Amino acid sequence: MPSLTARFELPALAPLLRRYSVTDVTHAAVFIAALLLVWVSLRPYIDLTTLTTDFGSGNETWTYVCFGLLAVLAPVLALRDNARGLAALASPGFRLLFGWMVLTVVLSLDVDSSSRRFVLTACAMITVATILLLPRSQAELARWLAAATLTVLALCYLGVLVAPGVSIHQASDILEPHLAGDWRGVFGHKNGAAAMMVLYAFIGLYVAAGRAAIAGWAIFALAVVFLIFTRGKTSTALLIMVLAITAIVPRIHSFWGRATLCLAPPVLINLLSVGTVMSPSLAALANYLPFDTSFTGRTDIWRFALEALAKRPWTGYGFFAFWGSDSIGTADAGSEWATEASHSHNSYLDTALTMGLPGLALVIAMFVIAPLRNYHAATERQRDGALPLLFLRIWLFGVSLASMENLFLNRADTTWVTFVLAVFGLHYLARFRLKSDPAPDAPLPQA
Repeated sequence: MPSLTARFELPALAPLLRRYSVTDVTHAAVFIAALLLVWVSLRPYIDLTTLTTDFGSGNETWTYVCFGLLAVLAPVLALRDNARGLAALASPGFRLLFGWMVLTVVLSLDVDSSSRRFVLTACAMITVATILLLPRSQAELARWLAAATLTVLALCYLGVLVAPGVSIHQASDILEPHLAGDWRGVFGHKNGAAAMMVLYAFIGLYVAAGRAAIAGWAIFALAVVFLIFTRGKTSTALLIMVLAITAIVPRIHSFWGRATLCLAPPVLINLLSVGTVMSPSLAALANYLPFDTSFTGRTDIWRFALEALAKRPWTGYGFFAFWGSDSIGTADAGSEWATEASHSHNSYLDTALTMGLPGLALVIAMFVIAPLRNYHAATERQRDGALPLLFLRIWLFGVSLASMENLFLNRADTTWVTFVLAVFGLHYLARFRLKSDPAPDAPLPQA
């Protein structure tokens, strides 16, 4: 009788076993592990009441080891079925950008720090660029994204319920006690948590647009509720703005029309923030606005950063080698506090400081202009616009947030890595077709 049972059960299991081979399981594990390494990190639930080091520096040895291993493993796994996808990464633009990054490391005023930070940034970018080549179909990609996102959301809510002392800002926090009560979950700061909740909301909408409506709307609801309790005003405003703009973009067929609509917010934010330091006319205009365009007194930081940039406009000070270094110099009387900032709260300005004006031009070309052109090309190739729309939302949120925070090339930062995931996703979608249904022998990019 046992042998008869086995005879009938094994044929029924065979298709399932063939569908989920060792290769499939390995691909899924690497994809989800890479996202969890970025989103959760190796140090979740940081106790800010005893903080003595820069928890966001990414200098931990095991962080480098893990990203280094993934930066090797993910391309090797992708090479079997997606050699064309890997080859597409070697575009002239990306080669030129990485070449300039290396040059800024060599010319850095702090070569050691720039080298370490460049290695982590490069490993993180290689990892997210290649894990996108691991799913065999869009359906599989959606499942893996949902699994990783729900895991992080579960950990965030679990932390709030079980360990609020390390998941919610406390009045006893050393650096920012005024944030007491703001939720942060597994993240080190409520601003980082708020930004990620917006990105998770976008992922939820994408998953809901497929065949997993319940999971997708659950992700969206959980992310939005958590966002509310972070009290992240900037991220909340950007969530509403991005959803409004991306509801219109698919209805516009002209590239220049799409570019005008999408790039207007970051351009206006930069003009009415950093621009007010450079132009008295813009400063006068900003005074009439009903909100603080200095974002709580950042004008001193912007002014100091612009003065420093004027001294080294072509090569900058080196890859992530300005703020907190000996080369930072001194500020004018009354603005000395600006030298203690960790960044200029504007990624475009920070990029120019560390990589020079040519580096800024390359970053804008590859992370601002190219993704928008890729989205336009992708929508002409793809009948299903759900995935291009997901990547467009993440991209638009990123380029807008970069006008107020440090984002571009920021090592293994959660928001940056998720942003660059969308950038590479649009890069692939503009060049390859995606299969909507799983097929055991089909890779993700399909000609």
